[in-house]
Amino acid sequence: MSEKHLKESFVSNLNGTSIGEISLGLSIAPLCILSRGLIFISLYQKFGKIVYSWKSCLFLDFSLLVLPQVLSCTVLSDFLYLVVGCISVMCVLHLYLIYRNRTLYKNTSLKKICKSFLHARIEDQHVPSVTTFRVLINLFTAISILAVDFPVFPRRYAKTETYGTGIMDLGVACFTFANALVSPEARSPLEETTSAFHRVKKQLFSVWPLVFLGFGRLISVRAIDYHEHVSEYGVHWNFFFTLAFVRVLTSFLLTLIWKQKIWIVATVIICTYQIVLEMTNLKTFILYGSDQSQRHGFLQSNREGIFSVIGYVVIYMFGVQIGSYLLKKRIFVKELLELFIKLIIISIMIFIIMTVVQNYVEPISRRMANLPFCIWAIGQCTGWLSFIYFCDLILVFVQYLLPGSCVPSTWTIGNFTHSHQKKDQRKEMDFCLIHAINRNQLLFFLHSNILTGLVNLKIDTIHSSSCFSLIVLLTYMSVNCLLSYILHVSNITVKLW
Repeated sequence: MSEKHLKESFVSNLNGTSIGEISLGLSIAPLCILSRGLIFISLYQKFGKIVYSWKSCLFLDFSLLVLPQVLSCTVLSDFLYLVVGCISVMCVLHLYLIYRNRTLYKNTSLKKICKSFLHARIEDQHVPSVTTFRVLINLFTAISILAVDFPVFPRRYAKTETYGTGIMDLGVACFTFANALVSPEARSPLEETTSAFHRVKKQLFSVWPLVFLGFGRLISVRAIDYHEHVSEYGVHWNFFFTLAFVRVLTSFLLTLIWKQKIWIVATVIICTYQIVLEMTNLKTFILYGSDQSQRHGFLQSNREGIFSVIGYVVIYMFGVQIGSYLLKKRIFVKELLELFIKLIIISIMIFIIMTVVQNYVEPISRRMANLPFCIWAIGQCTGWLSFIYFCDLILVFVQYLLPGSCVPSTWTIGNFTHSHQKKDQRKEMDFCLIHAINRNQLLFFLHSNILTGLVNLKIDTIHSSSCFSLIVLLTYMSVNCLLSYILHVSNITVKLW
């Protein structure tokens, strides 16, 4: 067997892992965000204001945000409960020490502090949790697309063949959901935006980089005879084409729908698609083709990529619905808490529905993007976002206890400090990996893919030892983060549309 076919076989015919393990693994990233924030605040409480250089911030962020994620999906993948437990204990310990050593509210009960905190004002006009959510998806994707080619990455985490749930099955769904959260339709009411024709035309123009990258990937993969898992999208289709088509199709659909009814229409679409899968030969066609072996013609060659667009359109529509609620302006902390509670309730309801659908309809299938897959993806994204939101609320509370402290990528609490001091602190804390990646997210994803290809061309990944694999992965992620950081500190934003 050639090296190309060996690598293709290495990532094929897999069955995934449990949803519980995926949820546990995803919880590590928000906990790392919380731990990083509490460490910054602890240092401020002990030493006062510290001016960090961008190199120091990069080293701290890489050590606290990237390293734990690399380890948790490789050598520590069998000890996730231990990883989550250790980080959680560390967070609780830091939180206790900060609270015990507080100078403000020294003689005030916790109940009164919380009551006062709920009426504190929030200065930010954006939602940091959404930004963090989008960046964490990019980070985890960057780690996974290379790690999956090494034996140190558990096969149960890789994409499943037909049915099942691997953590990499969430990749495109998470990107789709994250893009929807900050889409023009989510950020402003459809009734108040420009004409439907103008919105669709704008989306057609804005997706040209994705189409260009899709063709670029297709040509480069063919030119160097790079290994690929054909049943993932098809022969010619890829991730970039899916994102481009989803954005254009959804933009067109949303011109015909009242904003309050998006979730209803999305539900009708995905239920209809599932009925067609069950009552026709479409399911057999997507999974096996018309002649059970060969891929002839454009439709049959790319059947997975083409038909899965339906499911991703539905995920995008739900993302717009949730995003339009998330991005509403909120003034007081109690409004943020109310939003968090609603997000948790929505997540629980979605997971209950998913369990019922899996038991009585069919299992989850990323390859078809069927009804159970869409419910799972929306529930997993909403739950993950809720946990990030919860960690942000804790950091805001700690900043409230310690006026003058500042944590990167969280809300600014409008209490006790002067506005010009807050602006200075924000400028200093802008040396943040989350801000750096967020500034050029598409570029980060692009150079991650390029570096992944280069590593695979130069290294026999399949037969690499665990130690060597870790060195390669950490070097690769260091380069990715450094590139984004250099652009950020140089105030360079690469935007082609």
